[in-house]
Amino acid sequence: MNARNRADHILRELRHKGSISLDELMAELGASAASVRRDLAKLESKGLVRRTHGGVTLVEPLLYEPFRYDSLFQNREQNRVAEKRRIGFAAAEMIQENETVGFTAGTTTTHVARNLRNRHNIRVITNAVNIAMELSNCAGLRTFVTGGLVQWAGSFSLIGQAAITALSDIYMDRVFVSVCGIDAARGVTVIEPEEALTFRSMIQQSKQTIVVADSSKIGVVTAALICPVSSIHRLITDTRASDKAIAPFRERGIEVERV
Repeated sequence: MNARNRADHILRELRHKGSISLDELMAELGASAASVRRDLAKLESKGLVRRTHGGVTLVEPLLYEPFRYDSLFQNREQNRVAEKRRIGFAAAEMIQENETVGFTAGTTTTHVARNLRNRHNIRVITNAVNIAMELSNCAGLRTFVTGGLVQWAGSFSLIGQAAITALSDIYMDRVFVSVCGIDAARGVTVIEPEEALTFRSMIQQSKQTIVVADSSKIGVVTAALICPVSSIHRLITDTRASDKAIAPFRERGIEVERV
């Protein structure tokens, strides 16, 4: 395995596990400690990993210093973090080179977007300030931001007419949507009506819509409707979602993946 393939393997394992030991990497890669350490040093210099005593962890940064300790966002991000990491990894595997993909604001879509940091030839459209910042230094990506109003602290979500107008001239292959609730009968929902309208515009401009939501969101209905479930093509959730919970979605022709 050459150095590039080793680096790709290391990042793939870290996206799945979050952290891994040097001994595990040596065994999986069939490489010496010196080779693996060189690989890790290169990845660390790119800001993709952080070396620890005896191993390495994935960097999941908030690159914008004023918000590095923003508890409103980070508390939500750390809720069910293992599930969100798995969902993010599975969702990102769908994305191919030369695609244009959209990400709505949200903690789960943030995990999807982070899996693209070493990918190439992908165009990203987002209304999320944090996603745009985290991907802004990735040479293989072109990241476009909608513009708009940030309605409340910790959301990083650009909404309103400026965002909707910007989206009207853009077409996407896939859009990944974070939600507050998804119910087979009452649809896909968030809390704020203005945010729902912006997310709806992204869905209307995309060939395929994928909802990324941990199992706690299934069956939940919040105040603002984004779209009926007939407008989505795929739901990626975690293994805590029961057969009974996902059956109504599959009955409506929606692909459901549990990870």
